[in-house]
Amino acid sequence: MTSDRTRTTEGVRDARPRAAGKFLFVDGKKWMVKGVTYGTFRPGPHGEPFPERSMVKRDFEHMAQAGFNSVRTYTVPPDWVLDEAAQAGMRVMVGLAWEQHLAFLDEAGRATAIERRIRDDVSRCAGHPAVLCYAVGNEIPSPIVRWSGRKNVERHIRRLWSATKETDPDGLVAYVNYPSTEYLDLPFLDLMAYNVYLESVPRLSSYIARLQNLAGDRPLLMAELGLDSRRNGLKEQARLVPAQVRAAEEGGCAGVFMFSWTDEWHRGGQDVEDWDFGLTARDRSPKPVLEAVRRSLVEAPEPASGRWPRISVVVAAFNAGDTLEECLVGLEALRYPDYEVIVVDDGSTDDTATIAGRFETRLIRTENRGLSRARNTGIDSASGEIVAFIDADAYPDPEWLTYLALSFERSDFVGMGGPNIAPPDSGMVAACVANAPGGPVHVLRTDHEAEHVPGCNMAFRKWALDEIGGFDPRFRVAGDDVDLCWRIQAQGWRIGFSPGAVVWHHPRQTVAGYWKQQCGYGKAEAILEAKWPEKYNLAGHVTWGGRVYGPGALLFPLGGGRIYGGTWGQAAYQQRELTSSGVLWDAAAMPEWFLGLLLLLVLTLLGLTWSPLLLAAPLLLLGAGTSVFRALVGGAQARFPREPLGEGKTLRYRVLTAALHLIQPLARLRGRFLSGLVPWRTRGPFRRFRWPRPHQRQFWRWVGESQPSVLHRLQVTLDEAGCAVRSGGGYDDWDLEVEMGLLGTARVRSCIEWHGENRQLLRIAVVPRVTRLASIGMIGGTLLSAWAFLDGATPAALVLLTAASALLVRSLWERGASTAAVVEGVGATVDEGMELYPHSDRVRVEKNQNSPRAIRPEPSGRPKLRATG
Repeated sequence: MTSDRTRTTEGVRDARPRAAGKFLFVDGKKWMVKGVTYGTFRPGPHGEPFPERSMVKRDFEHMAQAGFNSVRTYTVPPDWVLDEAAQAGMRVMVGLAWEQHLAFLDEAGRATAIERRIRDDVSRCAGHPAVLCYAVGNEIPSPIVRWSGRKNVERHIRRLWSATKETDPDGLVAYVNYPSTEYLDLPFLDLMAYNVYLESVPRLSSYIARLQNLAGDRPLLMAELGLDSRRNGLKEQARLVPAQVRAAEEGGCAGVFMFSWTDEWHRGGQDVEDWDFGLTARDRSPKPVLEAVRRSLVEAPEPASGRWPRISVVVAAFNAGDTLEECLVGLEALRYPDYEVIVVDDGSTDDTATIAGRFETRLIRTENRGLSRARNTGIDSASGEIVAFIDADAYPDPEWLTYLALSFERSDFVGMGGPNIAPPDSGMVAACVANAPGGPVHVLRTDHEAEHVPGCNMAFRKWALDEIGGFDPRFRVAGDDVDLCWRIQAQGWRIGFSPGAVVWHHPRQTVAGYWKQQCGYGKAEAILEAKWPEKYNLAGHVTWGGRVYGPGALLFPLGGGRIYGGTWGQAAYQQRELTSSGVLWDAAAMPEWFLGLLLLLVLTLLGLTWSPLLLAAPLLLLGAGTSVFRALVGGAQARFPREPLGEGKTLRYRVLTAALHLIQPLARLRGRFLSGLVPWRTRGPFRRFRWPRPHQRQFWRWVGESQPSVLHRLQVTLDEAGCAVRSGGGYDDWDLEVEMGLLGTARVRSCIEWHGENRQLLRIAVVPRVTRLASIGMIGGTLLSAWAFLDGATPAALVLLTAASALLVRSLWERGASTAAVVEGVGATVDEGMELYPHSDRVRVEKNQNSPRAIRPEPSGRPKLRATG
């Protein structure tokens, strides 16, 4: 199992490239673009902006000898240029030139003329085997975009894309963007392409990571990289350009075009003499950079340490006979020098073990004990420095482990993940499920660092897994990856994200299978909330610190966001800052949204006995309409492989996707409810009740711990006791809050007084609090009940009064339970008998202030707090 890199120098075959996931493929094989730009040139004797045919032939042959397999032109090449490229084994990124440096939308008829010209140009190249893709534009200047309006320019580019697709349906289409118009939203393109000139390789790597997140599951091409040797020198050009190429390759790009093949450049009717970006001089004599680039193209990347770490790949399989063979074939085809595959058969009753036995793997058979235990068995048997995990219904990209290993090598991350993408030939239901919410997605804090990576594509250093005890066995089906990531981060370690480390993950093939999966995820959420209450809000939803990437993260389609353009629109890097979609839009994606709709329905029906309650009917229609509209937006924004949609199936695919957007929160709601994750749940262990009134305690002590240290210890004590505790924010006048439920909490405030002679008085106040929801419910219910009584609607009044009374009793109980928990916690944490060490300004602390969270016991086994008077 070794790495192999070959050059593509044979003649181009008839198969057209296609985009799938983050890369391009030809005849089903991954095809990396190794390109160089060509032109523009002074028109030759044939009238075309290319050199004579003999020169073009020699140039293409020398490109192929240097390891290139692609060339980018900025104008449409004549047939003989495409023929020479095909003969040399080169593919051509065809630039479709038009007046993009003018205010092209201001003149009536110009946009139509541009579209007509694009159709004519594409028809000249359509079907030629040497065509790699079409570029329907190149760097529309930011002042032009600003003048014409972002959305108008986006619509124009879409119009050109549509014209190109209609003329050459099998051709790939890109628009070559640049940092000053990064904000253009062009989701219809087959691939993203960017011109980027950054002389700092670390900054280039960081910007590529940002572009990868903008690209999503599409390939990213670096359409121009290079350095001017006239200003920087031949030696610096030879050093930096290969480093740029490696940064693009290691950043998961589908390929790169270097600017340019030669210093010869003609633009605007004149030769450009003051730039020397070429790999060769104007007379085609090679510069030192050409040999350096050739080595970088034909040599595989190597880790800085000079050795590849051994990686153990663990596949946990349960009745995986339908997909395991495809998974193991993909693992066998990995291009990585040192790895092993461990298949853990978790009590399968089908032919899983038989299939695994046909491959070069280590098979471990156990009784059915659940996903976490199966993965732990794989960890215990692993011999690698890194343990990677992939699901049995997924298969990896051939460079999967290479990207993971390089990302580990160049960072201090202890964990790493990558994209998981649905295969393009999954079938109708699977394609719709891939565009539905609730799938395995990654959550990123930055372009490089992840808060969560899904279990179907993740890897960790083995020593870290051993130190935290592996996966928590209580997660039998799902949720184990979320729990592990949080425990890793609780240790102060970090998790990275490598966009090139792709696995192809099959979505569920049936609607029933999708429903069952989402119900299982709802159950896992309930287990996670019981273990990590501080990660969840009162409504029972996880509060991610980073941004969620995936089909479920729908932005409000009518929202605009804002563009940072700099003073007078002159910023070199202009980004679009997305504004919040709004509470209503975001809430409609939550499972409990449907409980709210049910409540409105009950009020509407009750309105048949008392007409004022019929005012709930418009709210019910608004809520239901928001859900339906959100589902329709999800269906409209879905992206499918073009092949099945060519038969008029687009509408069917989008309708099914919209339906999945509607049923997903219902499935999650069912799983959460059956596992106890309900809005009226008790958040934390209840042991005693204290009347919900303000409590204050005082502690005299010698000068010792700081106020933040005391609060931290109190937070740890409450946390270890299973309380849902959170810290106050920068705008809050309280320190900690214990949330026993939706209706009642207790807050902690603290103060330290200095009394001279090294004495302090620590004051801690516990203040019960009625939540806003409880206040609205109690006051609103009481007022409506009184109104109904006065109006003679006794049945409606009794129902409303009963509901308001129930809220009052429940709120009183939650406030009392929260108060008791905080008072106990204060007593167990802050002891009046704290000892002062002689000649020291620090007080002995009887509890560990930084105990990292390990696998917690079940709630029933949590320690009890010591109560004080």
